[in-house]
Amino acid sequence: MNIVILERSSVGDDVSVDLLNRFGEVTVYNTTPVHMIGERIKDADIVIANKSPLNEETLRDALNVRLICEFATGYDNIDLSYCKKRGIGVRNVKGYSTDAVVQHTFGLCLYIFEKLNYYDNYVKSGAYARQDSFSHYDMNFSELSSKTWGIIGMGAIGSKVADIASAFGCNVVRYSLSDKPSDSTYKALPFDEFLHECDIISIHCPLNDNTRGLFDYSAFSKMKRDAILINVARGGIVVDADLYRALNENLIYGAGLDVTSTEPMTEDNPLSDYKDSNRLIITPHMAWASNEARARVVEETALNIEAFLDGRDRNVIL
Repeated sequence: MNIVILERSSVGDDVSVDLLNRFGEVTVYNTTPVHMIGERIKDADIVIANKSPLNEETLRDALNVRLICEFATGYDNIDLSYCKKRGIGVRNVKGYSTDAVVQHTFGLCLYIFEKLNYYDNYVKSGAYARQDSFSHYDMNFSELSSKTWGIIGMGAIGSKVADIASAFGCNVVRYSLSDKPSDSTYKALPFDEFLHECDIISIHCPLNDNTRGLFDYSAFSKMKRDAILINVARGGIVVDADLYRALNENLIYGAGLDVTSTEPMTEDNPLSDYKDSNRLIITPHMAWASNEARARVVEETALNIEAFLDGRDRNVIL
């Protein structure tokens, strides 16, 4: 089998991909510009990608491709209709980053909620060493206990966040994006009521027509003035310019983001001009990227390939 990895960098150079060698000859590219995808996969039997667009244009001359594997859960970079027409199988990796993203969700929340940037800077500035009192608490913070934590997206990640927030003593509610009945133990609220009631909102849903731009200026205007928004899902769910405006106008207290509308974040993104780290923290889409999670992506991809070659269904998208 000829296997081509288009984006080796997506799992990090510190994670080995050698276990894929048992399936055949593996050609590895650290990154692949869009205009070079077609050339690089033209003789491939199996293509492994992450963000690289795989559609009629890039797959047209790759006549041997039987399987596309994602080094990821999402597969919106793949034209499923075209792949179905060609008989190309598509597999993804599910659940590999749940623990990492849940952990990061609370990291972002507590950084803002407990004003950790302020207190760290206070100590490192030397101010703490110069004071007489053993403590310093000039910037007020609260306990999570009794706060209302709202969750959008009750999949594996959202459900685990809900359980941990409950353990902190939070009242957990959810906003359902689906009309389908849910067996969730957490109360569902209409969107406007959800915005009005929540002290913390964390986003764990896919980006689609129902969620794109969900958090715009109108949404921020309905939130509590001391509310915190956490987005570890997809950047397009939050309108960056509207969040910037909401922070400047004190419509909400703060936000913790692992994603922005474009990735990498562009220099003209208004959020890059918001310098108050007490109220805004942005990390570079790395919530998923623990050492364990990145190794798991490769291991699960190998298992997907093995199952495909054995004629077994595993993580089947197509």
